[in-house]
Amino acid sequence: MKWRSLEESAPGTDLRSLREIFAERKALIAQYVPEAARTVHARVISDLKAQALAENALAPGAQAPLFSLSDQNGKAVSSADLLSRGPLVVCFLRGRWDPFCCGQMEAMNAVLPEIQAAGAALIAISPQTVKQSFFMTDQHELRFPLLSDSGNGVAKQFGLVYRVPDEQKSIFQRAFVNLPLANGDESWELPIPATYIIGQDGKVLARWADEDYTERPEPQDILEKLQ
Repeated sequence: MKWRSLEESAPGTDLRSLREIFAERKALIAQYVPEAARTVHARVISDLKAQALAENALAPGAQAPLFSLSDQNGKAVSSADLLSRGPLVVCFLRGRWDPFCCGQMEAMNAVLPEIQAAGAALIAISPQTVKQSFFMTDQHELRFPLLSDSGNGVAKQFGLVYRVPDEQKSIFQRAFVNLPLANGDESWELPIPATYIIGQDGKVLARWADEDYTERPEPQDILEKLQ
C-alpha cells in the first residue's frame, strides 16, 4: 500500500499532534497487516524492552560521540562543525520504508524554522544508503540533512542498535522491505528510534528513545526543551 504524507492525509495544514497522526497509521496497519505479522512485531518490541535497550542508550549528561557522515547529496556533515554554531537535534530513524519514520521526519520538517530560531540545527541519521536518503529527502521535501550511518557505526556508539530477529526478517522480506539493499550491508541491524538534543559542549541535554518504533516524541516537546 502507499503511505500518505502528512500533506496528503488531510486538506490544508495538518495541525494534529504526531500521536494523532500515528494513531491513524496504526489503524491502517490493523486493517491491512495480517494479525500473525503484527504479533511478531509486538513480540520483538517486547523482547527489546526486556533488554532495556532504550534505558541503556546514551543518557542525558553523557558526552556524545563526534561523527562525520555523508548527507543525502554525498556531502560530509560534521557534528563538531554543527555544534560550534549551537545545539544540535539528532533523530535516529530506521529508514524510508517505515511509515512512522516518514511521519516523524515530516513533522520535524514542519517545525524546522522554530528549531533554527532557537539557535539549533536539526539532522537525522539512518543506516540507509546515500541513495535511499536522497529518495526520502526528495519524496518528503525535507529541508535538513539526512545522514547515512553505514553499518550503524554512530548508532552503536549511542547504544541503539539491535539485529532483526529471523521471524521478523521473514516478514520484512515478504513485505519487500529489503534491508540489505536499503542499507548496503547484510547485517540486518537497525537502530531503535531515538531523538537527542546535544548542547554546544557536546553533552546530551535530552533523550527520547523507545523500542516501540510506533512511538516518537512530539515536536513541541523537543521545542520546549530547546527553548
